[in-house]
Amino acid sequence: MNHSHTILLVEDDQDLGYLLSEYLKMKAFNIIWKTSGKDALNVMDTQKFDLCILDIMLPEMDGYTLAAAIKQRFPQTPFMFLTAKAMKIDALKGLSLGAVDYLRKPIDEEELVMRIEVLLNRFAHEETISKKSSLYHIGQYEFSPENLQLSYHGNIVQLTQRENDILLMLVQHNNQICSHKDILTKLWGKNDYFNRKSLSVFITRLRKYLAKDSSIHVENIHNQGFILKIGL
Repeated sequence: MNHSHTILLVEDDQDLGYLLSEYLKMKAFNIIWKTSGKDALNVMDTQKFDLCILDIMLPEMDGYTLAAAIKQRFPQTPFMFLTAKAMKIDALKGLSLGAVDYLRKPIDEEELVMRIEVLLNRFAHEETISKKSSLYHIGQYEFSPENLQLSYHGNIVQLTQRENDILLMLVQHNNQICSHKDILTKLWGKNDYFNRKSLSVFITRLRKYLAKDSSIHVENIHNQGFILKIGL
């Protein structure tokens, strides 16, 4: 058994979180367990997940709010709910947010594994059938957002999820201004001073990665945003 799939489990109940994370590890899944929505979003900034399993009754940020943030910031990442909320209206709300499944506690661990495997197999099948060429050419670089990779003549840089998302926005709007507001609202969910500082750090990293091709420039338009200029 070799899944090599990475799953984010967000569950604030220490006993249940430990039980599920250990059981799923035994089934050869790579599990990252977090107990709050804030910690979940932070780890998603740096790591790509094949599936997120979300409790609804979480402290500070409930599962619905977390799901909406994931949908906005990481739209390619599927999520499912595992919750004690048993009302039909709760399930409908979860599914309306884009959940791929909704399971009620208490859950049989074997059933959970079966559901996860069915979902992951479905995603893989859909990806194989409808896979488009998502390879972007940036000067002499090749950028594969699906794999979070930027390559230059075979030399590959593995991007973080946040670096990947920012570069994708710039590429999709190359030679056009991507405003601070648009980038921060879409990727961070909030346009404020501290997130602008973080954005500047990521832009500096991307400039470094792209420095081998002198025809590529990521320009800072003062108080407006950034432009990816290619061959201009």
